[in-house]
Amino acid sequence: MQYNWKKWSISSRKWLWILVIVGIVAAMPVAYDRFKTETSANQVEFVFDYRDLVDIASYEAHPVDYINEQLDKLKEAGVGSMAMFESTLDEFQKSRRIMLYNSKDIANKMNQSIPVNENFTYILFTNEENARAITPVIEETYNRLEIAVKPWTFENRKGLIIETPIENAMMKPMRSDPITFDMLRSKGFNIVPRLGDSLPYDQDHMENLISDYEAAGVTRILFEGESVKGYNDQESMKSLDAFADLLNEHGMGIAAIENLKKPQLGFNKLAYDLDYNVVRIYSLSEGDANLNVQKIADRFALASKDRNIRMFYLNAAPSRDTSKAMITNSIDNLVRSLAEPGNAIERLESDGFTIGQAKAFDVAEASYQRIMKMIVVLGAIAFVSLLVSYFIPLLTIPAFVFGLIGSVGLFILRPSLFEQGLALLVAISAPTVAMVLAVRKINELNAKTNDMLLTRRFAHALVLFVKTSIISLSAIPFVVALLNSITYELVLNQFRGVSLLHFGPIALTALYVVLYRGGNLRQQLSTILRSRITVLGVIVVGIIGVLGLYYLSRTGNGGSVTSLEMSFRTFMENTFGVRPRNKEFLMAHPLLILGAFMSIKYRNAIYIMVIAVIGQLSMVDTFAHIHTPLKISLIRNLLGLGLGLVIGLVAIVVWQIAEGCWKRWSPLLRR
Repeated sequence: MQYNWKKWSISSRKWLWILVIVGIVAAMPVAYDRFKTETSANQVEFVFDYRDLVDIASYEAHPVDYINEQLDKLKEAGVGSMAMFESTLDEFQKSRRIMLYNSKDIANKMNQSIPVNENFTYILFTNEENARAITPVIEETYNRLEIAVKPWTFENRKGLIIETPIENAMMKPMRSDPITFDMLRSKGFNIVPRLGDSLPYDQDHMENLISDYEAAGVTRILFEGESVKGYNDQESMKSLDAFADLLNEHGMGIAAIENLKKPQLGFNKLAYDLDYNVVRIYSLSEGDANLNVQKIADRFALASKDRNIRMFYLNAAPSRDTSKAMITNSIDNLVRSLAEPGNAIERLESDGFTIGQAKAFDVAEASYQRIMKMIVVLGAIAFVSLLVSYFIPLLTIPAFVFGLIGSVGLFILRPSLFEQGLALLVAISAPTVAMVLAVRKINELNAKTNDMLLTRRFAHALVLFVKTSIISLSAIPFVVALLNSITYELVLNQFRGVSLLHFGPIALTALYVVLYRGGNLRQQLSTILRSRITVLGVIVVGIIGVLGLYYLSRTGNGGSVTSLEMSFRTFMENTFGVRPRNKEFLMAHPLLILGAFMSIKYRNAIYIMVIAVIGQLSMVDTFAHIHTPLKISLIRNLLGLGLGLVIGLVAIVVWQIAEGCWKRWSPLLRR
C-alpha cells in the first residue's frame, strides 16, 4: 500500500507542474493590469518647505527681499509647489506681521503697574495690510476655541488682546498666512497645505478651509504630526469619515511620507475612504540637503524610477559656518542639484517623467482579475506541494489537499495574511525546487561517468544555469498576481517574511544536499548523527553562522552599505540605467555555473550550490518589492543573469587554468 501511495504521489508531480504552468498563464493578465497602473501617473512634483525659508530669511539683513529672491531661484530651478503649515503667532512674528507682548510687557511700555490678576496676550500689527488680512484668521481660531479676543490699539496702531497666556496662545494652529498664500500663488507656486490634528475637529471650519483650498488649485494635502486630520475625534464624532467625505467632494488627495518610523495614525483608513487617491512623497532632510549635488540628483532619479515616488519634499535650515564666520544654508545646493550641474530635472525628464502636480495612480483592475487570481492560487498551492514532494514524496497529495482547505479558511478569516503567506511560500518553493532539480541532475551525471569531456561539462553547466533560472523565475508571476494591490505599491501594506525568503531556500538546499544526495535518507541521518564532533567542525559551523547573520543583516531596506559599495552601485546605475544586484551577478550566478561545471567532475563541489541558490531567491525577492515598477525589476534580473553568465564563463576559464597549473606543478611541490 505504501509503495502504491508513493508511486501515485510521484506520478502526481506531472499534474502539479501542469497546474503551475496554468497558474503562470493566469497571472499574466493580472501582471498587465499592474503594469498599466504603474504607468498611469508620470508627473513629478517638487515641494519646498516655506517655513524653512522664513527661518533662513530671519538671519538675513533684508528678509523680505531675500525670500522673494530665493523663491524666484527655486521656481526657475523646477520647484513648482510650496508647503505651508498651519500658522501660529510665532510664525506671524517671524514673518514681521505682528509683534507679541504679555501683560507685563505692556505694563512696562505704558509705565503702569503690572496687573495682579491678568496674564493675557497682546498683539500689535506691523501695518494696516497685516491687520486687515490676519485679524479675521486670529479671531476665527480663538473664538472657535472659546477664547475671548478683543480689539486693541497702541500708539495709533491696531492690535488684539487674546485672553489667554502668551505661552498658550502661541501653541494654537490657525489658517495659513493669507498674505503669504496669495503671494506664493501670484508667483506661480502650487500650495501643498500641511494640516495637523492637535485641535478639536470642526466640520464647518474644515468645509470652509477645503473649499478655499480647492478654489486656490490645491489638489493634495500633507499631514503634520503623528496622526491625520480627524483621527483623534473619530471615536466620538466620526470626524475622520467626515473629513474623507470633504476631500472626496472637492477632489482632493493626500500624500504618504516615505520611511516614517511608524505610519501616521488613521492614514490607511483615510486612504481607503479616498479610494487610494494617494501619492508617495520622499522627504530630503535638512542634513541631506547639504550633500553633493550629484548624490542628491541620484536620489531623486532613483526614487522616482525605482520606488514610484511622485513628490519630493525639500527641507533646508540655517547653520553656523565658523570657517566662513557666517550663517549659511543649503538652498543654493538644492537649486544646483535640480538644475546644473546636478541636472535632476533633466534626468527625470529623460526617464519619461514630466514636472507638474503629482497625480495618484489610476488603478487598473479588469473584471476577470478575480477569476484569474483563483487560478493563480491553485497553481501556487501546486508549486508548494511540489516542494514537499521532492523532500517527502508520501505527503505530496495531502499537502495539496491541505493547502486548498487551509487557503479557503485563511482567505475568509485573514485575506491579507493569506495572500502574503502564499506568496512567501511560492517565493521559497521555486528557487528551492529549481536547485533540488539541478542537484538531482548532477547526481545523475555523476552516476553515469566520472570522466566527461570538457565541452560536455561546459554545455551541461550552461543548460543547468538556464533551466534553474527559468524555474526560479516562474515564481515571479505568482508573487506579482497574489500581491497585486495598490496598497502594496503605495507601501500602505508591506510584504512580510523577507528574512525567511532569504534564509529558507538556502537551508532547504543545504538539507537536500546533505541528507538526500546519498539516496538513503535514514542511512544519511544515521551517518551524520554518529559523526564525531571536532574543534575544526565547531569552528567551521561558527564561521558559517557569522556569515549567515551578516547575510541576513544585509537583507531588506535596513541593510547597511559601505561607501565603496555605494560608489559601485552608482557606477552600475549610471552605466546600465538600472542597477543589477551585486550578490547576483558578482557571486551567486557565477557560482551556479562554476559549481555545476565542477560538480560533474568533483562530487563534493556540489556544496557550492548551497551558496549559488542566493542568486535564485534574490531574483524572486526583487519582485517582492512591490513599490518597484515591474519593468525595472525585470531589467534588473535580466542584467544580473547576463552579467552573471559572463563572469561565470570567465570563472570556468580561470578554474581550468588553475587546475592545469596544479596538475603540472603539484608533483614538484610534493617532492
